[in-house]
Amino acid sequence: MKTNLQGISQQQLKAACLGAASFSNEVLHYLAQENLWNIWVPQEYGGQALSLTQGLKKLQAVAKIDGSLGWTLTLCSGANFFVGNLENEAAAEVFKAKQNTILGGSGGVFGEAHQEEGQYRINGTWHYATGAPYLTHFTLNARIMNAGKPVKDDNGNDLIKSFILPKEAVKIIPNWSSMGLKATATHSFLVSDYRVAPRFSFVYHEVKHAADLYQIPFSVFADFTLWVNYIGMAQHFLDLARYKEVESSWQILNATLEDSEKRIYDLALQTESRLDNSTFGWEEWVVQVHQAAVNSVQAISQAIIGLYPFLGISASKEGSELNQVFKDYFTATQHHIFTKKR
Repeated sequence: MKTNLQGISQQQLKAACLGAASFSNEVLHYLAQENLWNIWVPQEYGGQALSLTQGLKKLQAVAKIDGSLGWTLTLCSGANFFVGNLENEAAAEVFKAKQNTILGGSGGVFGEAHQEEGQYRINGTWHYATGAPYLTHFTLNARIMNAGKPVKDDNGNDLIKSFILPKEAVKIIPNWSSMGLKATATHSFLVSDYRVAPRFSFVYHEVKHAADLYQIPFSVFADFTLWVNYIGMAQHFLDLARYKEVESSWQILNATLEDSEKRIYDLALQTESRLDNSTFGWEEWVVQVHQAAVNSVQAISQAIIGLYPFLGISASKEGSELNQVFKDYFTATQHHIFTKKR
C-alpha cells in the first residue's frame, strides 16, 4: 500500500480516523482513489482482481492503521466479492464504468421477497450493515414467498436468496452504538415494498464467474478476511504498547501474533494451491480453516487481556489511541462467525 496519496500519509489517515464517528470525505477519497473497495473485483468491472494472499495483506495493512477503517473495507470489499455470484449483465450494471461501487449489508435473514409478476417485492428491516452511510448498494438475505407462503428448496427448507439493491431502495436506521468500531456506522436499514428484477438476486454457493478466487467457498473467504483484521488491529495495539516490551505479557502477545500471521498465510497459500484441483473436497477444509481462525483469535484475545492491565491509565482514557484500538478489537470479536461453532 502506498505511503502517500495526494498529500495524505498513513499518519494523517490514522489521525483522521482517531475518535471519528464517521469517515471524512478525505478518508473515503483515499479508499476510492486506491481502488481498495474493489480489491476482489475482476478487472473487466474495474477491480484489482487480487489473489487471496495479496488481498489479505492489503486488509491487514489497513486494519493496522485503524480498526474501523480496516473493518469497513473488509466487510464492504467482501460484499463487492459477490460480483462473482452475478450473471454478466447484472454485474456490469452494478459495477458500471467509472462508478465507485460500494456494496454492504446484512448477513441475517430479516425479511421476505415475494414473487410477483416476474419480480421480487422486498420488505423487512435488516441489522448490522457495516458502512451503511458510505454504500452505493445494499445486500440482504430474504425468505422467498409465493402467494403468501414460503417457497421450499429441494431439501424442504425455506428458500433463501440474497439481493443487491441500490441505496435509494433503503432507509437507514442510525442505531449503531457500540463501544468500538464507531466509524463503521454499522446501522440497520429498512426496505418497504421495493421491487427488484431476479437478475439482482444470487445464492452464495452458486458462482457465475470463472476466476479462481470465486471458487473459494464463501465461508472460507469470510474467515480469512475477518481473521486478518484481528491480526492487524492487535499489531496496532502491540506497537502502541511497545514501551512495555520488557514485560512477559508483551512478549506473549508478540509471539502469538507472529504465530497467527504465519498460520493465516500458510493456510491462504494452501487454499490457493487447491484451486487447480477440481476434485478437491472443500468440506473438511472449511472446518479446518475456521477452527484455525477461531483458535488464533482466542489466543490473540487472551494475550491482549493479559497485557492490558500493565498499560496504565492511557489504555483506559477516552480519546486515547490505545483505548480506541482496545475497544475496536473487542467489538470486532463479537462478529457471529467467531462466536459460533461450525
